[in-house]
Amino acid sequence: MDQAFQAEPHELQHPLQALIQAADEAIGREDFDALLGFYSDDAVLVVKPGLLARGKAQIRQAFVAIAEYFGHNLRVRQGHLEILETGDTALVVAQTLLDTSHGKLSRRATYVFRRDADGTWLCAVDNSYGTDLLEATP
Repeated sequence: MDQAFQAEPHELQHPLQALIQAADEAIGREDFDALLGFYSDDAVLVVKPGLLARGKAQIRQAFVAIAEYFGHNLRVRQGHLEILETGDTALVVAQTLLDTSHGKLSRRATYVFRRDADGTWLCAVDNSYGTDLLEATP
């Protein structure tokens, strides 16, 4: 088999796994100050299909509204994750599991992370709806 097409061995835990878990825990605690530390200044959050929050101020407002919508009873965790990394960019495809006051939900989320000059990964695109956006967009 050609060297360029050989699968890379999976790492035991990619640093993004721990970062995403910490962000999920911050959502559950409603610690929005800590949560915003996971995002780049120019980040985009898909609040729901057709509604985007851009930048940290709007993302904070969105998470406050999301917490209120779910009656301050939202727990987020990730199931299976696939991380595709090249250079300072990573695409994360994840099974996102939501435990809410409205019931349990499962989504196939997509996240884009960028690594800054000091090696810190920051979320630039947070899309918990994943490719379901295609079905919701005219």
